[in-house]
Order: sequence, then C-alpha cells, then structure tokens
Amino acid sequence: MKSIPVLIAFLILPFLMSNEAEHEYYVSVTEVEYVQKEQSLQIITQIYTDDFETLIRKRYDDSLTLTSEDESELVAVYMERYLTDKLRLKVNGAEIKFNFLGKEYKEGITYCYLEIENLPAIQSIEVTNQVLFDVFEDQENIVRLKLLNQNKSFLLVPEKDTCMLNFK
Repeated sequence: MKSIPVLIAFLILPFLMSNEAEHEYYVSVTEVEYVQKEQSLQIITQIYTDDFETLIRKRYDDSLTLTSEDESELVAVYMERYLTDKLRLKVNGAEIKFNFLGKEYKEGITYCYLEIENLPAIQSIEVTNQVLFDVFEDQENIVRLKLLNQNKSFLLVPEKDTCMLNFK
C-alpha cells in the first residue's frame, strides 16, 4: 500500500516536470547514486525553479531572480546554504556533508548537483529531505536511491521526512 503514492507520483511526474506554467503540485526529486569506482555519492536534486525562487526571495533576498542570464552570484550561495540545511545524509550512521558542485536551469526545473567523496564502503544510508516544506504545506519530495545493485524510491512528506536503506 505504501508504494501506491510513489507509483502515482512517478506516473504524473513527467507531466509535472515538463510544465513551465504554474503548477498545482509541489514536488521535488532527489536522486542519490553510489559510484563505487569513484567511491562517491552523486546527488542531483530537481526543484521547480519558480518554487525555489519563491523560497530564496522569502528566506534571503526578495529582489533575486533565478535565471541563466545575469544572475547574482548570491543565488548559488543561498541555494547551497538552503540545501545544506534541508537535505541531510547519514552514511553508516554518521552525518556526511556534501559538496555543492553547481546548478543549472532546464525547462522550468533547477538541477542542483552535489557530491560526497571518499566513501569506500556503504553499509547504510539515511536521507532527510525537508526541501520546501517550510514554504509549501503540500510539498512532497521523492528520493531515489541507487546503491549497491538496489534501486529504491521513497515519497517524503513533512510528517515523514526521512528514509533509510541498510545493506548489512
């Protein structure tokens, strides 16, 4: 039964993510993949650009606009600060900080690229994703974990904002 909301979210997600007009659903997608050869977790967080802009304006500076052209350098600083606060990962029980590699805008979506290096072995991973919960009460965050030959998806909501996979 728990997988039904995740299945529904995946079925409607392509329609939601391709629509540049105002949307009625508030959803983000975070993909976490372990690249064993590089011993790193590579993370891509996808957030509607207009929602991210609303957050940055409310929280940091109401004059900023998210755009590819002539954007303030503060936007990346604020994005990194916000994601560091709202997206947390524990590997083998220890909280690990990620590196904010950058961001790009495509078709109304902001893609934020993050990485955690020097992880030779993963026995467990826990992800807490509270992105945009402080702005939109209907916000849902999908977390997709691709680790050690396992693919698992979770639908996180404000009441349940953490997911975990054990490999022991």
